[in-house]
Amino acid sequence: VISTTDFFMPIVDDPFTFGRIAATNAISDIYAMGGTPLMAIAIFGWPLDKLPPEVGQQVIEGGRSVCQEAGMMLAGGHSIDSPEPIFGLAVTGRVKIEHLKENSKAQVGDQIYLTKPLGIGILTTAQKQKKITNEDETRAIDTMCQLNDIGCKLATIDGINAITDVTGFGLGGHLSEVCLGSNVAAVIDYNKVPILPNIKDYLANGCSPGGAQRNFDSYGHNLSPMSSEVQSIICDPQTSGGLLIMVSDSAQAAFNEMMTEAGFDLEKIGEIIKLDNDKPLVQINVE
Repeated sequence: VISTTDFFMPIVDDPFTFGRIAATNAISDIYAMGGTPLMAIAIFGWPLDKLPPEVGQQVIEGGRSVCQEAGMMLAGGHSIDSPEPIFGLAVTGRVKIEHLKENSKAQVGDQIYLTKPLGIGILTTAQKQKKITNEDETRAIDTMCQLNDIGCKLATIDGINAITDVTGFGLGGHLSEVCLGSNVAAVIDYNKVPILPNIKDYLANGCSPGGAQRNFDSYGHNLSPMSSEVQSIICDPQTSGGLLIMVSDSAQAAFNEMMTEAGFDLEKIGEIIKLDNDKPLVQINVE
């Protein structure tokens, strides 16, 4: 039995969509462990003096719709009167012990894959600043509402050594955690990293979230030197981001077959390498 919880304040205006995003994000840790979600309870805070309860009900219904998509029940929850809206889930799942995936088991030689493009933090910042196009806003929402349910299928493949989901610490932070926990290092081919369209334009227009700089301040010492643009993307905090998957050579064929059948078209973005204390923990190659 595995359990996780996550919740946050709205990052979009539409209450139903907020509920969907928050629920998708909360379930993600179960999938990252290779698990199947069984049930969830809601964590809900609502400013009753500012917003009508009917709007809050739309948030809950958005969360319920994602739970149904994930094949589990939203079995109640707890609500409080709070200064700002908050919503999330506490999720219970299950996984066979031999299939449990952790973020501390990466091995030298593993190929690294990422299932969702980066840039969500930049686009949600652009949305707050009212600089985002309708097309890019829709693209961001669709990305955040995409379940990471491929994780529970990947768990059955021997040789997928580690999985984690990329969320608030960005790619650089979550990959650093994998490397530190596994006593390895990583090299990333930046040109292969999936990035949402138009991200560079939004960065040029001042849409880098404050969280990206805080992330860099926290773990930038683990990364090789890079331009401010690359830094903003590598450290961009993701909401309901993709799975970061470490795949051994022996599992490569089965992994490729499963991902293709599931509709993914992935390129490896890097490789796990031997730790060298004289070199950066995570090397970002831009050329």
